[in-house]
Amino acid sequence: MTTELLWENAEPGVKRRIFAPGEQLMMMEVHFEEGAEGYEHSHPHEQMSYCLRGSIEFTINGQKSVVVAGETIVIPGGSKHGARALEPSALLDTFTPLRLDLLKRA
Repeated sequence: MTTELLWENAEPGVKRRIFAPGEQLMMMEVHFEEGAEGYEHSHPHEQMSYCLRGSIEFTINGQKSVVVAGETIVIPGGSKHGARALEPSALLDTFTPLRLDLLKRA
């Protein structure tokens, strides 16, 4: 299935679109304006983020890492994490199991 949901605003300067999920895996594309932040939060789901363009500074359990276009970062389930765009950037986020909290809002 290739159906996808519409773009939505996540935080100021951050928009996302959630792709139609599989049974246990889902993806969403997230665009950041320079300086925009994905606020610190946690969820039980394992997450992998692939940087499509730009550069993003992630904070995971207090540790900072910068990911640039073509690189990935893994965020273990339950980890407190957030992100800040160092320039206009885009991510492809993958989650397992499904983030029902996101799917129900869309």
